[in-house]
Amino acid sequence: METNGNEEVTSLYSLSCRDRRFSKHIHDNVHGNIYLDPFFLQFVDTEQFQRLRELKQLGLTHMVYPGAVHSRFEHSLGVYWLAGEAVHTVQGHQGSEINIERNDIRTVKLAGLLHDVGHGPFSHLFEREFLPRVLNGSEWSHEDMSVKMIDYIVDAQHIEIDAAILNNVKEMVLASSANASQNTVNEKRFLYDIVANGRNGIDVDKFDYIVRDSRACGLGCNFQFQRLLETMRVMGDEICYRAKDYLTVHKLFATRADLHRTVYTHAKVKAIELMVVDALTLANGELSISASIQEPAKFWKLDDSILRQIETSDKQELKKARDLVLRIRRRDLYQFCNEFAVPKDKQEHFKDITPQDIVCSQKNGDTPLNEEDISVSIVKIDLTRGRSNPLESIKFFQDYESDYKFPIRDERISHLLPAFCQDMIVRVYSKKPELVGAVSKAFENYQLKTYGLKAQVHDTPEKKKRRV
Repeated sequence: METNGNEEVTSLYSLSCRDRRFSKHIHDNVHGNIYLDPFFLQFVDTEQFQRLRELKQLGLTHMVYPGAVHSRFEHSLGVYWLAGEAVHTVQGHQGSEINIERNDIRTVKLAGLLHDVGHGPFSHLFEREFLPRVLNGSEWSHEDMSVKMIDYIVDAQHIEIDAAILNNVKEMVLASSANASQNTVNEKRFLYDIVANGRNGIDVDKFDYIVRDSRACGLGCNFQFQRLLETMRVMGDEICYRAKDYLTVHKLFATRADLHRTVYTHAKVKAIELMVVDALTLANGELSISASIQEPAKFWKLDDSILRQIETSDKQELKKARDLVLRIRRRDLYQFCNEFAVPKDKQEHFKDITPQDIVCSQKNGDTPLNEEDISVSIVKIDLTRGRSNPLESIKFFQDYESDYKFPIRDERISHLLPAFCQDMIVRVYSKKPELVGAVSKAFENYQLKTYGLKAQVHDTPEKKKRRV
């Protein structure tokens, strides 16, 4: 391995220092000073990128965790910075061994900067819940729109950029998506794992949002990405980690899963999300919200302010949507009734539960329910690979003197690590407070009919059932 004394490395870092005289710096509350040179400012100082200021990173979570008001703008800057730190680290330690050039660094950093530029409003609610409802199972993704938006920014802003760099940036953005290119060149394949890692899930996108989201929500975070960032090593064209850092890698996935359970899919957050999806669906005909999703020139004008537009409109056509938004403002939310975790042996062939399933579980004499009275949320929480363990795809090395890479199985480290890697939780909500009791009873009947027992941990509180 080359050392930091390598002339090429020294030259690169000197160039980086010289560039800072012409750079702007932003003080970030997670990473400190972030420097942007004129090349990257061409993209940052555009209306399309500045739109990210109007997209909250955690969507509607701030209505439960008031501090979670940070935006995709600052997250994107954070990923840009960490992408640069990662590529500089392996370049600095391994030098000419891996032949990282200045354009490689520029490409990885630009991919980090622009990876979310095509994101929709309200975090992932827009593409995972709203669009599939109004467009019959839409498979639109923010990664695909990010690629389109990158091309649009380059054209609309007349940015001069090498065609090869532009193409590689787009492939890096798509690297972990379902539409990742199957024709990515094998040369320097490890560079495509830094921003969005489709190979094993360890990437600087997660490094940033895990720490940033935890801090914004006032939660502690004992995952330290710096340990992984500083010791990563390229071996056989993939990024590997020291064997002694196995538990740190595991903590990355465990912390992410914990954030999903306690923050991103908090029962009240989901209640608000269900209401917003209903409001957007009701408003879609009048506002044509879904009509812009294939056209970057229209899509960049769509952001979280769509909710305020509905709320303040006087149009009669938006009355039902407006009433739902006002219910959210007044904290008259869909009422969480109960939940149960789908048994492990039932997950593989699990069929989504619908409001109709709950209604059909009522017995004679029960308060009659309609499907429109009920909302069902299916929450999946995993370690990024469904029921599979992502650590099985990660390669480790013993020390810097060794050139041998190997996987590590959990049981070789600890018997306290989880044997199963996915939770699936079924939650049922009543859209009307006075029907909580009836919905809860029908939900219990469904569990008894399906599993032969009440799978929920406890009964719905009587106080909530009596609420009118």
